[in-house]
Amino acid sequence: MLVMFDMDGTLIDTQGLICEHMAGAFSGHGLPAPTDADVRSIIGLSLPIAIGRLAASEDAVLIDGLVSSYKTLYRASLELNADREPLYPGARDALDRLNAKTETLLGIATGKGLNGVNRILGLHGLEKHFVTLQTPDHNPSKPHPGMLLRAMGETGKAPGETVMIGDTAFDMELAKSAGAFAIGVTWGYHDRELLLGAKADILIDSYDDLDAAIEKVMA
Repeated sequence: MLVMFDMDGTLIDTQGLICEHMAGAFSGHGLPAPTDADVRSIIGLSLPIAIGRLAASEDAVLIDGLVSSYKTLYRASLELNADREPLYPGARDALDRLNAKTETLLGIATGKGLNGVNRILGLHGLEKHFVTLQTPDHNPSKPHPGMLLRAMGETGKAPGETVMIGDTAFDMELAKSAGAFAIGVTWGYHDRELLLGAKADILIDSYDDLDAAIEKVMA
């Protein structure tokens, strides 16, 4: 079995960081700052696509500038306070439980860049938990199925042996487009209605419910 996890809004709580620095990037370019609700709606997409949607623009120069400003602000804030990317309650225990099962492989499928993924895994001592890391560095943005298809190819797992855990409609659509199962988490950035509308197989309200949810969808 292959269990794939999103990061922002699923494993780590970065809403404050993302909203804060997205607003800063837009303001720095003389643009109205997006609302927190608008920012939450695009978390999970690759950064250029997410910012293009927020800016309602296809201007590559503008988007590149906003992406660069956002990354600069994000990195600078972490240099001041490295504790702003915490794991959600129960995440570490759930990952440890799943990783201890010899028949289960774990992976990441995220809109975050690979450098950021590796930094966060190192921060939380999770480098050895995941056998496949799928990011926009070498895949199309969610909800394109590429991340899961590549992960399944790397691990030799079939769609019927694969489940995606995520907090956004993009995660659920990614799973369904790849033929995998989809478990939505309700503590992230998209509400229950969006997750269900994107064909989540089941929703969970706590990491304590994850093991049973995986068993149920895989049954």
